[in-house]
Amino acid sequence: MPPPQSSARKDTEYSMTDRQHEDRESSRNIITICSQFADDHLTLVRNLSTGLAVAGVIIIARSIKLVTKFHASSQIPRHFVERNLTLYGKVDSVTEKGLRVEHVPVHLPIISPLLHLKDSTCKGLLSVHFAGVELTAEGRQWLQENLLPAKMVWIKLISQKDDILYCLVSQNKGVLRTYCINEELLRQGLARTAPISGLLPDSRLYWRLHRRLHRAEVKAERKSRGLWMEDSLWERAKKALRDNRIFSLIQKVFRKTN
Repeated sequence: MPPPQSSARKDTEYSMTDRQHEDRESSRNIITICSQFADDHLTLVRNLSTGLAVAGVIIIARSIKLVTKFHASSQIPRHFVERNLTLYGKVDSVTEKGLRVEHVPVHLPIISPLLHLKDSTCKGLLSVHFAGVELTAEGRQWLQENLLPAKMVWIKLISQKDDILYCLVSQNKGVLRTYCINEELLRQGLARTAPISGLLPDSRLYWRLHRRLHRAEVKAERKSRGLWMEDSLWERAKKALRDNRIFSLIQKVFRKTN
């Protein structure tokens, strides 16, 4: 006859084995039920998955302002400017010191139309100035000829002051190339370099941009382009005579005698 302790141990082992078997069967039943439900309602499961995915993309896009259309510079998050991010936009008009640009956000099929239902009737424009550049009248004329009507541009945010965005403005040149309009204006002698508003003069970004723009201005000066164009010898001689006091007195005397 086996001892009582051995019999009790066997009963315990049997009960644990039965319990584990029941747990496995229960897990299998749950998996089977879920699989059967998914098979029976496959369209519903797919639509639910798609809906959750779209909702997730919308939440992420809203959180990082990926597809948000900015109607004023005050709507642009501060970290966009601090990180010098680039926005895309359509030129609406040329102003005395820059451009008025309609922001064009990233377009995502299905999602963008849902987010921009309220924006369809609102057309806010961003006031964009060329960072480090002082426009001339000829420069404004060049902008009107090359950026209107409604040309698309890239605006790299450099700084912001009040409602004005100071930017490096670029335009596509071919399929894979772009050129900086700030530098082009300086290279053509259609603008002068100017202090970069909104940046500290001792900051690394300030001096990096200043050297870049100054090199473009020096090229125009060396090639005598635009405002750096030298007068001809005859025009310089006439100007010197006009500014000469003795010549002015002689002219007055002749006018009186006549």
